[in-house]
Amino acid sequence: MEISVTGGLIIALGGIAPAIGIGMIGAKAMEAIGRNPEASGKVLPAMLLGMAFAEAIAIYALVLAFGG
Repeated sequence: MEISVTGGLIIALGGIAPAIGIGMIGAKAMEAIGRNPEASGKVLPAMLLGMAFAEAIAIYALVLAFGG
């Protein structure tokens, strides 16, 4: 078994931005719901969709780490 530092770096660097993005999406969505609770029906689906797209970037990094 070969030790690879590049796979770890890909995961680390490829996971930082999506993690920050998901945190910001969640925080802003909760702030919006706190300001206007009636809008939660419109905010939550958009929040989940945004989080899914951000998570997809982290999954691409995982695929690159295992493929390389």
